[in-house]
This record gives sequence, structure tokens and C-alpha cells, in this order.
Amino acid sequence: MTELRQRMIRDMELRGLSPHTKRSYLGAVRGLAKFYHRAPDTLSREEVQDYLLHLEQDRKMAWNSSRVAVTGLRFFYGVTTQNSDMLLAIPARKRHRRLPVVLSREEVMRIINGVSNPKHRLMLMTAYSGGLRVSEVVRLKLTDFDFSRMTIRVELGKCNKDRYTLLSRRLAGELEEYVKHHRTLFWLFPSNKAGAHISVVAAQKVYAHARAKAQVSQGSGIHTLRHCFATHLLEDGVDIYTIQKLMGHRQISTTAVYLHLTAQGFYRVESPMDKC
Repeated sequence: MTELRQRMIRDMELRGLSPHTKRSYLGAVRGLAKFYHRAPDTLSREEVQDYLLHLEQDRKMAWNSSRVAVTGLRFFYGVTTQNSDMLLAIPARKRHRRLPVVLSREEVMRIINGVSNPKHRLMLMTAYSGGLRVSEVVRLKLTDFDFSRMTIRVELGKCNKDRYTLLSRRLAGELEEYVKHHRTLFWLFPSNKAGAHISVVAAQKVYAHARAKAQVSQGSGIHTLRHCFATHLLEDGVDIYTIQKLMGHRQISTTAVYLHLTAQGFYRVESPMDKC
């Protein structure tokens, strides 16, 4: 490991960045160095800009992946090398906010009910019951469930924040039955590797297989279950501030995007033309 890489890792650890973010940032810098076969701190402004244009125009990289590369390089030059001149050469990308895909309740249950593996079925149920991120689901322990208060404790979620979310009665019943027949030493959803929890990639594959089996055409990632959780709560009349807390959003504007998706929102409002 080079000294430069060690410095960047130290800078990221000091700022408490998540393992996923650290891997993404290191990958961005590694990609730049590999492209030029030179150390990234020896490159010029124009070379870095040409590389970013190469990602967008030649490799046709998806916007989100391109944004991660830009953010990673800005961290490297702005924090690790403290090269303000280079930092100015890499403009921050504007965030594109797209409406998330939301499934109907019937589609969600078709996906869940089509899973025969008890562990996998419970994992999908938990993601939907509490509106959890996949990284939060895979790290759950049995001690995170409070059956008296019907809550799930999420430890060190996004931005290293703890929070509580909902535990459905249906999930609680299946969880108690699962624990009776499946020995869990630590992680609720263990991996085949001793002492490890199921990986995010494995969880995504479980969801993808279940969605294909249920013949649900939309909602390509397990994160869809989190979107469904928020939207269905809004449809049931739960206020947006409560949903913000359950989701672990820092800003209400992040939660407000679900207002555009509820069946009780503008879909039920008549156009004034229809009243003429």
C-alpha cells in the first residue's frame, strides 16, 4: 500500500465515512491512476478533466457512478493532497433527483410470499416492515428487536446515526418462529462464512430472484421496499415528520419526495377542466 493511499484512508476514517463510501472513493482514485499509469498527485488539471470527460463520453458511465467518481476525486485533491487549485478544476456535480419507483402492496407481498427460504423471506419482510436500507438489514441482530414496544433499533445507520423504526406484528410472529428453528449466534441473517452477516450483494440477489419469480416488472433493487414503506405509510395518513424519523432522513425535503407518489395525493385530485 502506497503512502498516498494510506493517507487517504486515514483522512476518510477520521471523518467517519462508511466502508462503502471509502471503497467508492478509493476506486475513483485508483481508476484515474490506472488510466494514466501514473500517481494521481502528479497529474495536471487538464488530465483530470480529460479523464472525467472520458468516463462520460467514451465509457458512457451512468450519471450516478460518474458523480461518485467526481466526489471521490474532490475528496482526494481537496482533503488528502490539499491541492485547492486541482479542486477548483473539478466542479461538483448537481444532484439529479428522480422519483423512486413504488410498488403496490399486492406486488410487495407477491415478492415476499414467493420466497421459500425462511431467512431470505424474513430479510425482505424486515426491509419492508421498517423501511430499512439494505446495509442496515444485513447487520441486524436479534437484540435489535423490541417485541414489547414493537420497534426495530437501527444502530449506526447512514451518517452513523441510531434510530428506531417499526416492527410489524406479522413480522414479529414470523421472527419468533424463525428463531425457534434457526440458531442465531450473533447476526440475524448470517453468511455462510463463520462470524459474518449476509452481504449486501447477496441480499440484492435474493430480492432480484424473488422479484423475477413474482413477475413484477418494476422496482429493480431491494431499496424499492424502503420506498414502498414510506409511500404506503403516507397513503395510510401517517404524517411526513414521523416518516422522516422512521426513515432516518436528515432533511424533510428528502422525505417530501414521497408526497409525489401517494395514491391519496394528486392522483385523486380532479383537473378543473373536468368540472367545466
